Parts: sequence; C-alpha cells; structure tokens
Amino acid sequence: MLNHLPLLAPLLQTLHASLTRLGPGLVGVAAVLPVAPNSLGSSPDQDDLHAWAGRLSPESLKSWVNRHLDAHKTAIDGLLTVEGPRTVGNTLALYDRAIAELGVAGSEAGLLHSVSAEKSVRDQAEAMVQAVSEAAVQLSLNPEVYHALSSMDISHADAATQHYIQRTLLQYRLAGVDKDLLARQRIQKLQERITELGLAFGRNVQEQVNTVVVTDAGELDGLPEDFLARHAPDAEGHRILTTDYPDYQPVMTFAKSDALRQRMFLAYNTRAYPANKQILMEILATRKELAGTLGFATWADLATADQMMGSAANVKTFLAQLDVASKPGATREYGMVLNFAQQHRPGLTAIDAASATYWYEQYRRSAFDFDSQSVRPYFPYERVQQGILDTAAKLFHVEFRPAPQQGDDAAALWDPSVTAWDVYDRPLERENGNAKREKIGRFYLDMHPRDGKDKWFSAFPLVPGIRGVQVPEAALICNFPGGNTDAAKSDPGLMQYSDVVTFFHEFGHLMHAILGGQQQWAGVSGIATEGDFVEVPSQMLEEFFRNAGLLQSFALHYQTGEPIPAELVARMNRASAFGRGNGVRGQLFYTRFSLDLHCLEPATIDLDAIMHAGYTAALPYTWMEGNRLYTSFTHLVGYSSNYYTYLFDKVIALDFFLQFDAKNLVEGPAALRYRKEVLEPGGSRPGETLVQSFLHRPQSLDAFQAWMNEEFADVGMPACCRSGT
Repeated sequence: MLNHLPLLAPLLQTLHASLTRLGPGLVGVAAVLPVAPNSLGSSPDQDDLHAWAGRLSPESLKSWVNRHLDAHKTAIDGLLTVEGPRTVGNTLALYDRAIAELGVAGSEAGLLHSVSAEKSVRDQAEAMVQAVSEAAVQLSLNPEVYHALSSMDISHADAATQHYIQRTLLQYRLAGVDKDLLARQRIQKLQERITELGLAFGRNVQEQVNTVVVTDAGELDGLPEDFLARHAPDAEGHRILTTDYPDYQPVMTFAKSDALRQRMFLAYNTRAYPANKQILMEILATRKELAGTLGFATWADLATADQMMGSAANVKTFLAQLDVASKPGATREYGMVLNFAQQHRPGLTAIDAASATYWYEQYRRSAFDFDSQSVRPYFPYERVQQGILDTAAKLFHVEFRPAPQQGDDAAALWDPSVTAWDVYDRPLERENGNAKREKIGRFYLDMHPRDGKDKWFSAFPLVPGIRGVQVPEAALICNFPGGNTDAAKSDPGLMQYSDVVTFFHEFGHLMHAILGGQQQWAGVSGIATEGDFVEVPSQMLEEFFRNAGLLQSFALHYQTGEPIPAELVARMNRASAFGRGNGVRGQLFYTRFSLDLHCLEPATIDLDAIMHAGYTAALPYTWMEGNRLYTSFTHLVGYSSNYYTYLFDKVIALDFFLQFDAKNLVEGPAALRYRKEVLEPGGSRPGETLVQSFLHRPQSLDAFQAWMNEEFADVGMPACCRSGT
C-alpha cells in the first residue's frame, strides 16, 4: 500500500503488501497465488477461491484460511515422500500447489484486513495473515524442501520453469535455509515478529482518521463548490473535515487559508502517532538483527540481493545520478514560484511544506492560464471509470464485461459498493472472425472511502492464474470522490486530473496481474517479477492521458456533456509538466529516508532528526515542526528500504513510452508488442530481459532527463516574475 506523499502528485502502489520476505514465491501478503478448483472441502456458503463468499464472519474466515493451510501442508507432505529421482512433475508441481494454497489464504485474509466494514472480521483477518506468514516462514526455512527442489534435473525444462526454480532456490538461500538449526529457529522468530509489527503498523494507520474542525467559513475560501456541498455545517455551524484523501487533497491544493492548510497537513502527518513510532523502531531493530543473522551488513543489502538493482550500493549510485540531474531544474523552479508568491504576499521569505501544493497551483494559474479546478467538471467519477475501461480495452486488446451476479460463475463481493468485471481476450477474434472470445480474468473495483477501509490506493492481486486451471483475479482498492448513492446527497464525484492519472496507474497494475496470469506455474503468475520492476507498467500508463484525443473520448462536462476542449488540455499539460524537478526531489527524499533507516544502526536512529535533515537536504520548502509522517508512511513496512523502485521504474517507464506512436497511442503496433513482451510473461522472465525485449537495448536515462526538462519548454512566466519587473 502506498502512503500519500505530500508535495507530490501521488504515485501509486502496485502491490498491497503488508509484509516482505514471507518466503520463496511470496512477495509480502499481496503476492498471492491460487488454489486449484475443488481442492478443498468448502462449506455450502463458501467457495474455494473467495473467503468473502456467503456469510462472512470471523469464524467462517478462520475456517476458510485453515482449510487452505491444511491443503498447503498436505502438498508439502506429499513432496517430501516422493520416492525415486526428483522431477519437475513429481516435485515442482507439488511445491507450486503448496505455494498456491498458502498464497490464496494470505491474499484474501490480507484483502479483508484492508476492506472489511466489520472490525471483528478485520481483526480475525489480521490473525490469519499472521498464521499464513508463520507457515510461509517455516516453508522458507525447510531444508528438506530446499534439497528436494535443488535435486531436480531441470536441464530439459522450458525457460520459464528454469527461471522459476532458480529464483526460488535463490530466495531459499536468502531466507537462511542453509543455516544451522538454532539460527533457523531464531530467523523464524524474527520473521514472525516483523510480520506482527507490520500488521499493527498498518492497522493503526487504517483505523486512525484525524479530523480538522472549521469554525470560520472564511477558511474554506478557494475550495470547489461540490466540496463545500459535501461538508455542510453541523448544528453548531462547524464543518468537519477528515484526513481521508477526498478531503485532504482539495484542502492542500485550493484552500487560501494558511491556517487551514497547516492544520490539515499536521493532522494528516500525525496519523498513528505516537503509537507507530515505537513500532517502527522495533521493526528496524528486528530487521537489522535478521539481516545480520543471514550474513548481511544491513537490511538494505539483504532486500536488494534478489532485485534488478542488485545491491544497496547500486541504489546509492543511482540516487546520486538523479540528484545531480534534478537539482538545477528544481532550484530554478522553486525560485520562480517563490518570486511569484512574494508578489502576492509581501514579506514572504519562503514557502513552507503545507503551502507548496497551493502556491504551485497559484503559479500555474498565472503562468499557464490553467486552474486545475477548471477540468474537474469534465471528470465525474463514473465517466472516468468508463473512459479507463474503454481506453484499456483498446490498448490491451481485451473486452470488459460486468461479471454475472447469479449462476455458477457469479462474482462474490465483499461490500455492496464493489463492482466486478470479467476480462475477455480480443486478439483471438482478430485472428479468426468466428472465434469465441476467451475469458482470461476477473477484477473488482472498490473505489470510494468508507469507515474501516484502507485509506490509500492500491492494486491487489488476488488469484494469479494457472493456464488451463483457473483465471487470475485482482482488485483495485482506492479512495476516489463519489460513490454516494444517497439521492439526498447526490455527488458526481468530480476528480482532479491527478486522480484520473492515478486511476490509470492502478489499472496498469491490474492488467499486469491479468495478462501476466496465464502461466503454467502459480509461482510466476501475474505480478511476480522482481519487486523493483512492478511499478514500470503502471507508471508508463501515467503518460497516456496527456493526449487530448484520449481525454475527449470520455472527459465530458457532467452538466453540459461537452467534451473537454483540446486547448484546455494543452494548457493543462504545460501546467502539469511544471514542478517535475521538485517532484523528483520529493521522491529522492522519501527514497533516501527509507534507505537510510535500513542502513544505520537502529540504536543511533533519531527518526525526527533524520527525517528533518533529509527533507531539508532534498527540498526547498520550510520544514513544519510536528510533522511525523513516518508513522503513516506504510511503504516503510511494504517496500522497506526499496522505495527507490518508483524512481528506478519511472526511468524505464518513460523509455518504454517513447516506443509508442504519439499519433496512435492505443492502437498502434507498440501496444500489442508491449502486451506480449512486457505484460504477458508475468514473472516467467527476469525484469532485465523484459526491458531488453521491448527496447531492443538497455534502459537509458535520456527519456527521463527529457521529461524533467519539459517543465521549462513552454513556461509562460507571469509579468510579475520576469527579470527587471
């Protein structure tokens, strides 16, 4: 799950991971793997693949997960009793089945921990995630299983199978399977403690929603009319705002009141404080001890050992390159915005952290004649959703149909607000006009806030597919405006442009899970690449909705039905490009903060001092005392030290985007090639191979540098900011 990054347009997470390194074949709670049909004795009101089917309760969830854990154990027991030579057929098949059973249990318990409206179910889900984690750790430390897998003759296996086995054996070694018994027992305790702490950290963020009380209506000046309509005063004339994203983002972007923005900023960045401060410190200490037990100097060295990046030293080199590349533009950009702000606020000497988004918005209005509120009427939620579906259908050569609500293939839903969609392949029909379209996946959209639900945005793989056995399933868990079905509180759910980009970003993860989920093995199905490749497909899609033609196909004014004017899109693109320098600097801050915490000795860590120093080194905005963002920065649990993934993958994503024809983005030849060479392999090939296959060369920084420089390509500087005025 990705936390909000204040000062940046949100870049959103791929996997809803609460844990890391649960064991070979698993990437946190979210990298979940399927169970074969009819493998379990389901109760009458449940099915094998969906814990929420039928009458969901804490008891039914516990029973459902335990049946999968029992099936996992049965598969491992069978693997260990195989007689004769070890083969892919008699050993890997049973291992993969065990991973599938374990994964689906962890996946769906993790989902319900994030989305269930009932706290009792969320609490039970947390306990079951812990149980799955314990089973996964035990599997990762089982030397008999490792010996069985390493004894197989794979010389005649296909490339995907060989890659699966080789990567699995590497993960076993990194997990400590070759250590002595006492060391393995200690590793298991440390892993289980990390899991327990990570779940507690996430629960605190999820359940603590801070509020901001507005007693003076004047503080709401600048906010959109639909926002004000959603926040009518109570009997005492007070308006209650929450730290949920649909409240937070408009306040930080549009509210003229410095005092309101500062209160909201601190409310948002003190969620789960002080409880999560101590939890985080214990996580860091436990990870450090675990890394040392496994023979690594730091957790960051361990966490990068099986990634594309390769080592923490390589991460630092990469970040140093981006630091040099981004600093000149960021310095120039901030000077322009500060100069502008000083014309409107005489005596202002700096822009603080709570005001950066606001002043950038004001500058863009003046410099580019673009008010980001002007496009919101063209982005009502329901039309945006349909536009995303239509665009993705063309781009990925698929068709989306609402999933049936009745019958054998009916979609079980965990909340009435959730919708389910089936994915059908389109290329089959292009090759044979009489061919029946094949169903290749299902996904769920849980898109609006509600009490107890995870507060951010994520793509959540649920059931990676096994070719010929089951189709993959995935979900989007988001918190966009809209979704209110109460006629008395009708709300079109007007979205900001950044929300639209976020939606398509998350949808990219979803399609990666579906199209990559057509594999022989569960362990390489869907988003099963190296962890530092998973943001490439989603970030590549962020560039698509700068195209006026694409936007005009669905961006219709919610009152008049008129399409968004091309000239308005052009101004929006110029305005949105401005700010990339400090956007990258902000990402560098989060990346270095995450890395530093996992490289330093835990006993020497002062979270506030390190965060303050890192912030002021990377960004020009004045630090705000009382900022405790580390207590709600859930990537410290999921990505741990590997938050560099977003910047690393942005470089690759922009390189990928250059391969598309700007005049025919969704239906040009690059689209189908991208599907086949990047998405469809899932985790059956190394990330480096996917990059080389699509680019026909190694990745380059050139596209990234051009993208950053674009912010100054057409700056219409306000008269007040020109030299000599």
